[in-house]
Amino acid sequence: MEFSKANNNNNQAIFKKKNAKSTPLDSDNISFPLHLTNAIFFPLFFSVVYYLLTRWREKIRNSTPLHVVSFSEIVALVAFVASFIYLLGFFSLGLVQLSEEDEEEEDHGRLFETKEVNKDIQVDKCNLVCNITAAPKVMPTPCSEEDEEIVESVVQGKTPSYSLESKLGDCFRATSIRREALQRITGKSLEGLPLEHFDYDSILGQCCEMPIGYVQLPVGIAGPLLLDGKEFSVPMATTEGCLVASTNRGCKAIYASGGATSVVLRDAMTRAPVVRFGTAKRAAELKFFLEDPLNFETIAAAFNQSSRFGRLQSIKCAIAGKNLYTRFSCSTGDAMGMNMVSKGTQHVLEFLQNEFPDMDVIGISGNYCSDKKPAAVNWIEGRGKSVVCEAIITEEVVKKVLKTEVAALVELNMLKNLVGSAMAGALGGFNAHASNIVSAIYLATGQDPAQNVESSHCITMMEAINDGKDLHISVTMPSIEVGTVGGGTQLASQSACLNLLGVKGANRELPGANSRQLATIVAGSVLAGELSLMSAISAGQLVKSHMKYNRSNKDVSKA
Repeated sequence: MEFSKANNNNNQAIFKKKNAKSTPLDSDNISFPLHLTNAIFFPLFFSVVYYLLTRWREKIRNSTPLHVVSFSEIVALVAFVASFIYLLGFFSLGLVQLSEEDEEEEDHGRLFETKEVNKDIQVDKCNLVCNITAAPKVMPTPCSEEDEEIVESVVQGKTPSYSLESKLGDCFRATSIRREALQRITGKSLEGLPLEHFDYDSILGQCCEMPIGYVQLPVGIAGPLLLDGKEFSVPMATTEGCLVASTNRGCKAIYASGGATSVVLRDAMTRAPVVRFGTAKRAAELKFFLEDPLNFETIAAAFNQSSRFGRLQSIKCAIAGKNLYTRFSCSTGDAMGMNMVSKGTQHVLEFLQNEFPDMDVIGISGNYCSDKKPAAVNWIEGRGKSVVCEAIITEEVVKKVLKTEVAALVELNMLKNLVGSAMAGALGGFNAHASNIVSAIYLATGQDPAQNVESSHCITMMEAINDGKDLHISVTMPSIEVGTVGGGTQLASQSACLNLLGVKGANRELPGANSRQLATIVAGSVLAGELSLMSAISAGQLVKSHMKYNRSNKDVSKA
C-alpha cells in the first residue's frame, strides 16, 4: 500500500508539472527585447577589449606606466565591465533554462517507467514477486506444465530416459529434463555441472548417450615443439599441475638443440574375431587358408569392399584348442579406424562362412586385437601408428635449460626406465610418464581416452654421444591410436585443438597424412615430457616443483 501511495503522489506531482501552463522564463523579465540588447552588448564587449589591448600595447612600446589611464580608457574599462556582466548573466540564464528542460524530460522518463512498472505489477504481480525474491539458479529447470509432466513420467519410470531425444526432437530440452529427473530420483544436486553452451545435437548417436551436462577441463599449451622442421603448439587438457610446464620445458630444450625427428614405422588398426570349430584340426585348416599368400587377394577383396579407405594389410592367426583367433590389420585413412576394421572383418567372416560352413563365429572381437588393454601383441606387433622419435640435446642445453648433466640422465634412464621397469614386470612401460602426455593430448583433440592404455606403450632410450658431451634421446611407441575424423574429433573444442595443430579433418590429397602427423606430434610431445621429467628427477627438483605448481594455496578451512 505504501509503495502504491508513493507512486500515486509522484505521478500526480509530475502530471501537474507537465500539464501546467508554461512558466515565464527568467530571460523574459528583461525590459528590452533580447535580440536588441544582444546586438548592443556583444559588439561593445569585443570593441572595448580590442581598444584596451591596443592601448596597453602602445604603452608597453613607449614605456608608459600601465596605471596611468586617460578618460577614454576609463570609459572603455567601464564598458568592458558592464558588457562582461551582461554576457555572464545571459549565459547563466541559458544554462538554468537548459537544466530545467532536462529536469522536465527526466521527470517525464521517470513517469513513463513508473507507469510501465505499475502496469506490470497489475498484470502479473505473482511473476514480479518471483523475479525479485527467487535466487538465481545455475541450471534451468523445466517450468512449463508439459515439461513437468515429462519429468514426472521419467521419475515414475513410465518414460525411458534414453528416449527423450527421439520423443522431443530437442536435444537440449531432453538433457535438461533428464537432468531434473535424475536430481529428483537421487535427491542429489547437480549444481556445478554445466548444462548450457554446449551443442548436444553434435553428440547424438555417436559420442555420448543420455547426457546430463558436460565436464570442463582446462587446456594448456606446450611448445613450440620443433619436429621434422615444423613448429607445433601442442594443446594439453589436464588437471595435473606441472605437466604442461614440464612438457613445455622439454620442448624448449629440443628447440634450442635443433629440433626432433620422427618416423612412422607402421600404420594399421587391428580387429581379431574368435571362431570355433568341432575339432582343432578343422581350426588349423582355416589358419592355413588365411595365411596362404595365394588366398590373400581374395580375402582382401572381401575386406576392402566395406570402405573407401580401409585396406587389408596382413592377417595373423593363433590357435587355442579348437578356437581360432584371427588378427586382421588394415589401413584406415585419417580415422582411428575401429569401426572401419570391424566392418571389414564382418565382410570377411561372411565370405569364410561359405567356405567353412561349420565355422561358429563366437565374437567379432576375441581380445587378440587387443583394444584398451595392456597386451604383448600390441607391444610387439604394433597397433595403430608405430612411431619412433629422437633428438640430440647439446651439453649446453642440458646444463642451462634442464639443470643437470648428460651422464646423470643416462644413468637414471638405465636404472629407472629400463631396469626398474623390468623389475616391476612392466609391459610396454619402459618410460617415465608417457601416459601423462598421451592422455592430455587425447582429451584435448577428441581421441578415445581409454586407448591411452596401449597408446602409452613406450620405451625411452638415452645415450651419451660426441665423447659424452651431448645426449641422444629417443622414444619408441608401437601402438599410438589416433584419428582426425570421426568420434570426438568433430566436437567444437576438440576440433579447434586439431586445427591448432594443422591436422583437422581428412587430408584430401594424401589420405591418412593428418592422422600420421598427429601420431608423430604425440610421440614428439612424449619425448619432450620424458626429457624434462627425467631431468627434474636427476636434479632433485621433482618434489620442489610439484609443491610449487601442483598444490593449491587456498585455505581449505575457509572453504
